[in-house]
Amino acid sequence: MAQHRHKRETNARLPRSVLVAAPLAVVATMSAVTMGVLSADPAASDSQLLASSAGTSLSSSTALTDRRGVTVSRSRSRTADRDDAQAERDAEREAERARSQEQRERREAAAEKAEKAEKAERQAEREAAQATLRAVRSADDALWTTAPLNLWDGPGEDAARVAVLEEGRKVLVTGRRAAGRAEVVIDGTARWVSDDYLSAEKPAPPEPAGPSLGGQCANGSSIDAGRATLYEIHDAVCSNWPEITAYGTWRGDGEHGQGRAMDIMVTGATGWEVANFLRANYSAFGIEYLIYSQNIWSVERGGEGWRGMSDRGSTTANHYDHVHVTVY
Repeated sequence: MAQHRHKRETNARLPRSVLVAAPLAVVATMSAVTMGVLSADPAASDSQLLASSAGTSLSSSTALTDRRGVTVSRSRSRTADRDDAQAERDAEREAERARSQEQRERREAAAEKAEKAEKAERQAEREAAQATLRAVRSADDALWTTAPLNLWDGPGEDAARVAVLEEGRKVLVTGRRAAGRAEVVIDGTARWVSDDYLSAEKPAPPEPAGPSLGGQCANGSSIDAGRATLYEIHDAVCSNWPEITAYGTWRGDGEHGQGRAMDIMVTGATGWEVANFLRANYSAFGIEYLIYSQNIWSVERGGEGWRGMSDRGSTTANHYDHVHVTVY
């Protein structure tokens, strides 16, 4: 195969019209620029350019200042918020300290008041003890007991019963009385008894119960009762006071309904004779309590003797026309 050489291609030549048009376009452009400059206001050229530059610079500076101001304002706002929060916390702590102080003062005041009250109570107790001691030491009047009497450690309702003082005993009295009780001296100690059963005269010895404990009823009266002891009481009363012929036993309520109560229909002084006879022999008859003429006597409170009762509104209800007997 035949080999041949390639020839370098020459640059393509531009048309002549193009070569002439390019310089003309440059000249036209320069002419237009020159006319624009010459037709402008010569007085405004430098100042307007400076003003424009300055305005632009001022706007930029103002914008920067505004941004800095916003930043500073936000920073101050955050600082103020922190200060407000701190002030609020400080106020809360101060209020809490004030509350704690007030509570401490209240507790201290209450403790002081309680301490004063306790001291006053101890002082009152000491004074009462001293008054009692003086009364005991100065006691020189003597009275007689007319019935078995309960001994109490004080005159008040909350006093405790400590013993029973037998009937017919001579005791020293201090002269002090309270709540229906009199202060007496027993073995050098102050005690209190019902003051209705103290007498300046020695009481006569009680009369013997007599044969009535074993007597029989001969007046024709009889009873129907639920306790054997009630039959014994009927026989004893009937044999000693044959003029008493009316007795009541069963009734539809209370102890009468249980068959362990009886009403002996009697009035006046004879009624007291019967009542005191039964009281003197309560143990033999198994008596629990007696009621007569608006007074009551019971085994439980026998040391207090006969005790008054409230008004129940009628002669029968107040037991003025009968002696009521309840047995165990």
